[in-house]
Amino acid sequence: MYPRVRAPELPQNFPWLNTDQPISLQQLKGRVVILDFWTYCCINCLHILPELKYLEQKYKDSLTVIGVHSAKFDNEKETENIRQALLRYDIEHPVLVDRGFQIWQEYAVRAWPTVMVIDPQGYVIAHFSGEGHRHVLDELIQKLIDEHQKKGTINFQELNLTLAKQQKPLTTPLAFPGKVLATNTSLFIADTGHHRIVITSREGEVFHLIGTGKSGLTDGSFWEAQFFAPQGMAFDEENQILYVADTENHALRRVDLKRQIIETIAGTGVQSHNIRPHGGNGLETDLSSPWDLQKVGNSLFIAMAGLHQIWEMSLETSVIKTYAGTGAEACIDGSLAESVFAQPSGVTTDGKELYIADSEVSSIRAIQMVEPQQVRTICGSGDLFGFGDVDGQGSNVLLQHCLGVEYAQNYLWVADTYNHKIKLVNPHTGHCQTVLGDGLVGLQDGQGKNSRFSEPSGLSVIGSHLYIADTNNHSIRCVDLDTLCVTTLEFPGLCAPNVCIP
Repeated sequence: MYPRVRAPELPQNFPWLNTDQPISLQQLKGRVVILDFWTYCCINCLHILPELKYLEQKYKDSLTVIGVHSAKFDNEKETENIRQALLRYDIEHPVLVDRGFQIWQEYAVRAWPTVMVIDPQGYVIAHFSGEGHRHVLDELIQKLIDEHQKKGTINFQELNLTLAKQQKPLTTPLAFPGKVLATNTSLFIADTGHHRIVITSREGEVFHLIGTGKSGLTDGSFWEAQFFAPQGMAFDEENQILYVADTENHALRRVDLKRQIIETIAGTGVQSHNIRPHGGNGLETDLSSPWDLQKVGNSLFIAMAGLHQIWEMSLETSVIKTYAGTGAEACIDGSLAESVFAQPSGVTTDGKELYIADSEVSSIRAIQMVEPQQVRTICGSGDLFGFGDVDGQGSNVLLQHCLGVEYAQNYLWVADTYNHKIKLVNPHTGHCQTVLGDGLVGLQDGQGKNSRFSEPSGLSVIGSHLYIADTNNHSIRCVDLDTLCVTTLEFPGLCAPNVCIP
């Protein structure tokens, strides 16, 4: 708990989002206010958004939540990129862009995420860091309302806001596609913002839409199943089974393409807060933001971003368990049990090693799958705050929140997401070079570095083509690897779920 101190006023001359005008604490007198200090790369920050949404809806006439976006990465300092994050994560409260950590410092914040609770008389009375505080916050808000209702100092009135999604509704056929998976005959697209999987030909002809387009955790047929912000996928071609990391449902789903049926195979729908290495039966084990998948034999390897670990699921026994990582957040090499990751968000393999896009330390890691099963860092600084845009070798390389990695022909393709580039890494020497993108945000086809992307997050290679989930451009890009020519795929007839119903 906090000593009772007057809450510093919020700056009116900083950028505000999800509101058509700045909001002052003076205006909010008589209401309970929560300031949520966050940054949109941070998985822990994303985890508390549902908690805040629950509280906002429960106490909509007496609680105001204001997000204070204090950026970690340079790319997150751009107001337009933050606005995209509000759309991506369906954030419906005002967000203040905290330039230069000014508000962070005034409130003596130390970590992401942190929430400050301000009472109806404008005093900070509590703060909580990390996630999992919904119950405590719920009780505290109710207590404040009861207390100030008796004193006559509460103001019951619902606030009207002008949301980013109302100002500029998203009507593109794809919405923030997070991952793409190419096979000999098809493209599987995680249409993350539309909560569905789109199956097309490699040229863009739409074969199937899987999911209703509304978020939920529902098994069943292609047209009745529901996902919640799906990300990485793995394909069993022999049995025509697609495995999906259903990220915000904290679940793994199995799509039987022959029977056109979706089943949940792991996760309970409840987020795990247990970072200790553990495991159990798939359907009885809580997971936390599985972000990407790689099938090796009868095992599924999972980039478990929310627990900063790599997990493994046996497809024979349905047992799922921690494979590597202590659950701490850092970059530490060594044995599977000693190793430490930081929000792993991409996984691929050459059959001997797993390769990991370890996003919060902006590094590419490798896990040897046979004895002695060691973890090593291929390139990147290995530091939570060691990021940038520098090609080179090993620890001299600087990446910025890399989310995607794909092995092909002895090299690793890397989605250097916050640098808006695609890079090529030699997994043996650690040499890294920019191949696609000039580093500026844009949707520009062209050859090599004459192309532009916007937070590309997923990669897949088949034959002589590289497919890119160009997330903030709501697009899938195709690269001819012989010429390095980038084109943008068109999907005739594909609509956003809220625009038309196929």
